Amino acid sequence: MNVLVENETATSVMKPYGVFAVIAPFNFPLALSIGMVTGALLTGNAVVYKPSPGCALTGLLIAETLRKAGLPEGVFNIVLGDGEVGRLLATDNGIDGVAFTGSHKTGMSIFRHMATLPHMKPVIAEMGGKNPAYVTSKADLDRAAQGVARSAFGLQGQKCSACSVVYVDEKVKAEFIEKLVAFAGKLVVGDPRKAETFMGPVYGDATVGRFQAALSEVEGKGKVHFGGAALGQGFANNYVLPTVVELDGPGRLTRDELFMPFVVVRGFDSLDAAIEEGNDIAYGLSAGIFTNDQKELRHFLDTAEAGVLYANRASGATTGAWPGAQPFCGWKGTGVSGKGGLGSWFLPQYLREQSHTIMTK
Repeated sequence: MNVLVENETATSVMKPYGVFAVIAPFNFPLALSIGMVTGALLTGNAVVYKPSPGCALTGLLIAETLRKAGLPEGVFNIVLGDGEVGRLLATDNGIDGVAFTGSHKTGMSIFRHMATLPHMKPVIAEMGGKNPAYVTSKADLDRAAQGVARSAFGLQGQKCSACSVVYVDEKVKAEFIEKLVAFAGKLVVGDPRKAETFMGPVYGDATVGRFQAALSEVEGKGKVHFGGAALGQGFANNYVLPTVVELDGPGRLTRDELFMPFVVVRGFDSLDAAIEEGNDIAYGLSAGIFTNDQKELRHFLDTAEAGVLYANRASGATTGAWPGAQPFCGWKGTGVSGKGGLGSWFLPQYLREQSHTIMTK
């Protein structure tokens, strides 16, 4: 509370919007759902929640857990269905805001709808990423190969922060590719219930189709260094090998989100030019660099157009976020607010400010 003039106080308060629609994706169906649902609930909003069609059981278990926790009746509600159900939910007049994680196309369609209304309603959206990594001639190549492989192939590449393009200095490109292929070759693909398995099946036949289409685009434009095959084993035959390809020039595979275990290698002679190409995309979620040169690191930190930057991480070149320590901020087409989950600016997005000025006499 501030006293601006005699006998007058001014206080700023934060108030909930009302009812948030929460629309969650198939990947990380528990964590991403809980993040958005609790963000709305903790700030005083009610929630209508729609899980991904293939994750209805997870959604129902979340609903049952909240019921057992004693949440008042009607504060949390769940609806099940496909994309049309999500569209109807996001455009319903009774909704005061939307929290969404999913594709850029769907997220922007929600945002554009809100912009046509008599007044804008909040949209909190995380819409994927391309997540380039850069490997310079001054990098630890073993560390770089491990970091790129873990980020590109972990969880079958089905995470918004998966590294799906890596720019490598021509001086060390051949050696880096050799190390990346060697690391990828040790990864076990199979039953995800087994401890030794690194990659399980991809999500559905559509992903296998996209995988095969991406491989066809490499023909005549580059080379497949490793993988490049669907294994055709297990549930729905949705097992593919981790795949490393090299392309001669930029294109769809260096710009679009792939959401599968597929990484493109591009050589560079100039780090400036590589970062410029890596920035020339619709997304801006994460990016990473491997270098032991402080000037190269500083240049990357100053010029990379992404909300989450990493350097020299063997555990994941562009992947990983600890709640409270590493906010997951989306720039450009990744988000609509530039603020991130897991950080101090996440919860205020579910609130609106109101100023109270009161005469005391």
